[in-house]
Amino acid sequence: MKKYNIAVVGATGMVGRKFLQVLEERNLPVENYYLFASARSAGKKVDFMGKEYTVEELTETCFDGKDIDIALFSAGGGTSEKFAPIAVKAGALVIDNSSAWRMDPKVPLVVPEVNPEDIEWNSGIIANPNCSTIQAMVALKPLDDKYKIKRVVYSTYQAVSGAGMGGYSDLENGINGDAPKKFPYPIFGNCLPQIDVFGEDGYTKEELKMVNETRKILHNDDMRITATTVRVPVFHGHSEAINVEFEKEYDLDDLKKTLAAFPGLIVMDDVKTGEGKGVYPMAIDIAGKDEVYVGRIRRDRSVASGVNLWVVADNIRKGAATNAVQIAQKWMETQDK
Repeated sequence: MKKYNIAVVGATGMVGRKFLQVLEERNLPVENYYLFASARSAGKKVDFMGKEYTVEELTETCFDGKDIDIALFSAGGGTSEKFAPIAVKAGALVIDNSSAWRMDPKVPLVVPEVNPEDIEWNSGIIANPNCSTIQAMVALKPLDDKYKIKRVVYSTYQAVSGAGMGGYSDLENGINGDAPKKFPYPIFGNCLPQIDVFGEDGYTKEELKMVNETRKILHNDDMRITATTVRVPVFHGHSEAINVEFEKEYDLDDLKKTLAAFPGLIVMDDVKTGEGKGVYPMAIDIAGKDEVYVGRIRRDRSVASGVNLWVVADNIRKGAATNAVQIAQKWMETQDK
């Protein structure tokens, strides 16, 4: 089997460190690793795969002469816009975790369980979707295939880690009464119905990401979708209430079996009628896991063919690092054929 050279760009950030953890767990066929970050982090030592690595500064020439096959980027949109083409020119496949390339029609937007075939038409860059979109796609893809989705209503409850270390710190420090630095209002003991900035129509960029990315990944530009995204005082794990209306009728037991059979998706759905305590996925239980969990599966009786789902996943793992590494694995498989 061929051995690959992999670079991690933004290696000292929250997602970059998770990249390293997932790469170590999955033990891919890799010859050399290269760790890059900003000048501020350059020179730091990182213990990884039983070795000590020195973080190199990300520059316009840092990819030269290293024969890098895959560059995993998680260093922000501006950095990706500048340096991803440089990495591609040096011969690397860029898998980018920022929003910079997601809606570029020449760039595949991939969730490996959902649309792995899109990896094949890349031109050097593959985009990792938004964290909240990724977990929704794993739950919705099998239902769209079988019942044809007509409309989706997203309501999200997103962890502070989705806003990086600043968001994490705001919740930690807010417990002590400190004023927020990352968020516009306190997050401790509060819910913020604003993720990213507002547009002229009153929707935030995060809400529009979910709408547009869902359409691109499912290859349906006409799908009717709306979203309300909310930041909640949880450290890890995004939760989503997803209401779906289908074009076809469905049997609820058959729908649950369809979900349970889909790769990377775990059904936790036992409401224990009359006992007061149900079984369903919760953010507190899924931290550190790569799968997407779905529960509270029940018919929406307000429409002819609708269902309500509760979808939970670790936003830093499946919502970012794991999804990107899975893309790398899928790409490697295409190279070894």
